[in-house]
Amino acid sequence: MQAIRTAEDFAAAFGAPPETVGRLILYEKLLRQWQKAVNLVAPATLDAVWLRHFADSAQLVPLGPPGTRSWIDLGSGAGFPGLVAAIVMAGTSSKLSERRAAGSPPPLWGRDRVGGNPKPQQSGVPPPLAPPHKGEGNLATVAAPDPIRFTLIESDTRKCAFLREVARQTGVTVDILSRRAESARTSVNKDLPRIVSARALAPLDRLLDLAEPLSPPGTTLLFPKGREVAQELQLAESRWRFQVALVPSVTDTHGRIAVITNLERKAKD
Repeated sequence: MQAIRTAEDFAAAFGAPPETVGRLILYEKLLRQWQKAVNLVAPATLDAVWLRHFADSAQLVPLGPPGTRSWIDLGSGAGFPGLVAAIVMAGTSSKLSERRAAGSPPPLWGRDRVGGNPKPQQSGVPPPLAPPHKGEGNLATVAAPDPIRFTLIESDTRKCAFLREVARQTGVTVDILSRRAESARTSVNKDLPRIVSARALAPLDRLLDLAEPLSPPGTTLLFPKGREVAQELQLAESRWRFQVALVPSVTDTHGRIAVITNLERKAKD
């Protein structure tokens, strides 16, 4: 796990440009101010915001498909990962334009598997993190050639007010829907390819229920998961067909990001 404690650590780890770091510094300031009145994050994580929230969210950005046009974040809460991703994409350079135009796949930090059930580790502990290759995971190389439309879905009106204030003060354009994910299908844009993300919202099987109405062909699901990911996948595969790559988290030695495509509900017997 990388040591990311400060804005400088974040910039060094991800190659983030100054404008992105400046927006995140403002984000941290607002988070601390609003936390006094609204329970946005677990208090114990507030002093580790650059690792637990900003880096944990930013690591999803390079995992999207080439040419992504929209990003829908379910249960955004305090904006993780969706608002952080929007800030990252707003502040990056256009170096990835050439890569995406050429159809290059997004970098992955050490795929565990693709498709099927994961093989359990004998020790019950995931394998060590594979460090990114030079240039991989660098936020200065992951800008889209065209702006991505971000939609943040959050049912708590106070958290929505916080999201709007962060977006306003950082100058980032996002759509914020104050409603439950189950009722958001008709309110989001139709742009594809699309990313649907969620962090710490629900077990995977439930996440797929929420994401499926928003996930036509051409959608990539990005779900950070913990040490129970193998069991969650096994349960989900009893009702769903999909392809999955498990990407080691750069912020949690036991964490994996489930990168899911081709989601399809199985027919009932």
